[in-house]
Amino acid sequence: MRTISKEELKDLYEKDYPLWVEINLELLRERAYELVDWENLLEEIEDMARSELKTCISQLVRILVHMYKWDSLRRYTRAGRERRGLSWIRSIEDARDEIMAEFKKYPSLKNKLPLEMDKAWIDAVKEIRKWLRGLGYNPDDFNIPEECPYSYEEAMTRDLRRELKP
Repeated sequence: MRTISKEELKDLYEKDYPLWVEINLELLRERAYELVDWENLLEEIEDMARSELKTCISQLVRILVHMYKWDSLRRYTRAGRERRGLSWIRSIEDARDEIMAEFKKYPSLKNKLPLEMDKAWIDAVKEIRKWLRGLGYNPDDFNIPEECPYSYEEAMTRDLRRELKP
């Protein structure tokens, strides 16, 4: 086992992350618990758990963006008028499938994702504003709500294909 002080190990976290991981793993295997960089290690474990939730939140953002475009902004793009927003509907369906696959792998996320609607809406608004700017519009001219206009249930189950006009 290598000799390294706790302070040197903490410094490695910022300077050479792979080596930091290797040394902490070695310390854990040797049961040298008093030398482990617990503060950063616990933070890393917490981040690992959050990364899977972030994947689901990202897909929820995708759903909210496309639902809002469908409901409020279709008339501002040719794709919305000519193709009736079908690509947005497919994107929503794909995002829901991604979320359901994550739920199968990590069932605990099913209870956590509904609690993330407010965070997801913040990112959705950012994406909607970016999209409007890309079309040459000033997003401030639109009344994009500050609070999410959709419930979690609606985001996950609303059938937009039924709303397609012939």
